[in-house]
Amino acid sequence: MILVTGASGFVGAAVVRALLARGDGVRVLMRPTSDRSNIEGLDVEVTEGDLLDPDSLLPALAGCTGLYHVAADYRLWTRHPEAMFRANVDGSVAIIRAAMQTGVARMVYTSSVAVLGIVPGGEGDEETPVTYADMIGVYKQSKYRAEEAVRRLIADEGAPVVIVNPSTPVGPRDVKPTPTGRMIVEAASGKMPAFVDTGLNVAHVDDVAAGHLLAFDKGRIGERYVLGGENMALRDILFEIATLVGRKPPTVQLPHNLVLPIAAVAELWTRVTGGNEPFATIDGVRMAKKRMYFSSAKAKQELSYAPRAARGAIRDAVQWFQDNGYCT
Repeated sequence: MILVTGASGFVGAAVVRALLARGDGVRVLMRPTSDRSNIEGLDVEVTEGDLLDPDSLLPALAGCTGLYHVAADYRLWTRHPEAMFRANVDGSVAIIRAAMQTGVARMVYTSSVAVLGIVPGGEGDEETPVTYADMIGVYKQSKYRAEEAVRRLIADEGAPVVIVNPSTPVGPRDVKPTPTGRMIVEAASGKMPAFVDTGLNVAHVDDVAAGHLLAFDKGRIGERYVLGGENMALRDILFEIATLVGRKPPTVQLPHNLVLPIAAVAELWTRVTGGNEPFATIDGVRMAKKRMYFSSAKAKQELSYAPRAARGAIRDAVQWFQDNGYCT
């Protein structure tokens, strides 16, 4: 039996499907309030619990031989930074310690390329130098501290963990959607008349899920593996989306410093009105000043990771959003 956390989310649900496809027994840990639409109809055992409730973790892990800890609080803006740190840092430590206590033999921890160094004009990888001071925003900061904590468990307590660092996954079943998914929906709906000069590493969510399984099977304990796809400028991503939906791509490129006050107003409006994540955030604009390009060479060499071209990932994402009523 394999336990997966974060199965209600985008990457976690894809990992569950990949495990089921190869015949593994899967148990998922979910809070009672979690949206279960992403696992609806799947042959999984659901156990209710919470990463911040240690008493719920040992029963969830009982009889399990493997753990995929995919769950994370992934938002570029939050009213409560301390809650994000608790979920991403304390929750990761709690589930890994509980897994060790119950004798789980092997674990995969889902980190992020957000914690890796960026190479101006080049590609970052697992060894690119980076410090906590380089982390922009609470999400990056919390994931950086979380991976630090996991590494300490590996070094000091012998936790049998392999770390994976997904880039920017896109594709079907992004139900929330993620910040990147929101951007795809807006672009496909013709609601992105302008853009900033930035770039992302785009990977199909199903390839990222397959990379998790490869890391579990072949990865070296204590090592990290970038699970990416193809580096693309935002301009090219938006052109691809426009082509797929038959719209004209945006041609207006805005300076980052012009977008910053717009993001500040959007955040203030969200705070005043009590809304969810604003359409633009200060941290998001600050991050966009750098092209977040990464190399998956290590995963390809050691794990036989084989991501598809980004166009296929974008096409599948657009199609799913259209089929499920997200695009207008």
